[in-house]
Amino acid sequence: MAFWAKNFGEANLSDPKRNFRFIVEFSNIQANSGSPALWYAKSVAKPSFTVASAEHKYLNHTFYYPGSVSWNDIALVLVDPVDPDVVATLADIMVHAGYAPPTTPNSLSTMSKSSAAGAMGTVTIKQIDASGKILEEWTLWNSFISDIKFGDSLEYGNDELTQLNVSLKYDWARLETYTGKSAGPNGANANTFFDTRNQS
Repeated sequence: MAFWAKNFGEANLSDPKRNFRFIVEFSNIQANSGSPALWYAKSVAKPSFTVASAEHKYLNHTFYYPGSVSWNDIALVLVDPVDPDVVATLADIMVHAGYAPPTTPNSLSTMSKSSAAGAMGTVTIKQIDASGKILEEWTLWNSFISDIKFGDSLEYGNDELTQLNVSLKYDWARLETYTGKSAGPNGANANTFFDTRNQS
């Protein structure tokens, strides 16, 4: 009997979270299915942050004090199907974010945070269980694309699927977790962290 069983001797096991059960969504991208889920996502890094620190030395002792919190970039790997064309989709996002080549000296438009963050819409990363219920959901606030690699070098001897690497920057991420049989967005056992709604 696995040690995460609810009670020893019972067959009702609590299945641990699995890395391959996840969904990535850009609310402004609608695939052929009409869903914002990026079914062609191959891998994604979950949000993480770093707490800076300042040190104070007194005699032979060192004391540390927490400083600012910086959320780290998220790496997203996408496979490029023919339909939808992910290269075209990402290029369109950058255009709607406000990027335009300087074709004339009067091309003065530049990217703004509102346009860059609004081009993708709301970005969510969901970890699900075996039945598809949401166990953990991260929502990125004010996220925008900071880096795109449209695939590695092309070569005749490489029959791998074309992959695109995307890096996302964001201000912070809201975490919502769901436990028990009520797992999912409407679950009664929802816990929320890093959310402005919790601040008064």
